[in-house]
Amino acid sequence: MLYSILEGDGIMIKLMALGLLFSETGCASLLGGGKLTWVRGGIERGPTDEKKISLVFTGGSFGEGGEHILNVLKKHGIKGSFFFTGDFFRTREFDPIIRRIVNEGHYLGTHSDKHPLYCPWEDVNKTLVTKEEFTEDVKSSFKYLEKYGVNPKVNKYWIPPYEWYNEDISRWSNEMGLVLFNYSPGSYSNADYTGEEDSNFRSSDFIYGKILEKEEKDPNGLNGFFLLIHIGAGPGRKDKFFVRLDALLKELEKRGYSFIRVDEMIAPHIK
Repeated sequence: MLYSILEGDGIMIKLMALGLLFSETGCASLLGGGKLTWVRGGIERGPTDEKKISLVFTGGSFGEGGEHILNVLKKHGIKGSFFFTGDFFRTREFDPIIRRIVNEGHYLGTHSDKHPLYCPWEDVNKTLVTKEEFTEDVKSSFKYLEKYGVNPKVNKYWIPPYEWYNEDISRWSNEMGLVLFNYSPGSYSNADYTGEEDSNFRSSDFIYGKILEKEEKDPNGLNGFFLLIHIGAGPGRKDKFFVRLDALLKELEKRGYSFIRVDEMIAPHIK
C-alpha cells in the first residue's frame, strides 16, 4: 500500500472532482446491479438499504493475525472473506491458516499473484500492464485456489492489488468471468498496515474511531460496506489493529449490523 491510497478515503472525492470515476454506462450496465455502488467498473459498496457488512481480509507478505482473526470470527459466528496474493499462498507457514479458512466456511479468493500496480497513483486512466500480463498474473493465482479445493469460476469475486484499478482492469476482469470489487472508502480501516515509523502511520485508536465516526456520519451508516482489514502488518507495526476486531464486532452488532460474505453481498444484485 502507498500513502496516496490512504488519504485515501479522500481520494475518491478528488477523483470525482477530476471526472475520473466510472460512469454508470460502462461495465456497471453490462453487469446490472442497481443496488450496488460502482466506481470505474468495480463494485465499491453493496446495498445501502440493509444493515449488512462484509469483512474483507487481504494478505500478501504477512499473516500474523490469521489465527486471532479466525478465532474472533468463530466466536461471533461470522463468515469473513479472505483474499491473498500468490506470495501469501506460497508461504508455507500460512498453509494451516488457509486450510482453516476453507474448512470453516469463509470465502477464499485471489488478490492477484505478484501484486502488481495496474495504474499510476497520479493518473488512474493510464494502464501500466498489458492485457496479456494482467491475464497471466491473475490466472497464475488460480492454481493456489484450486490447491485448497476452491473453484475460481465459482469464487469469482476478487479485490485488485493495492485496491487501485481503472476501467481497463475492470473490463479485462469481466472478460475473464471475474467480478472486481474494492473496499468501501471512509473508514480508514485499510490504514492498519502502516508502521509506527511511517509518515502516514495511523494508530489503532485512530482507525477504530474513524470506523465508528463513518457509521455515525454517513446517511447510510455502514450498510453494504466492504470493511477491509489486513491479516498481518509485519514487524514494522506493533500496534496491531486486528486485536481490536472483537471489540469492534461487539460494538457494530450492538448497533444492529450483521455480517455476510462478499459473494452473499454481491451475487443477488448482478446478472
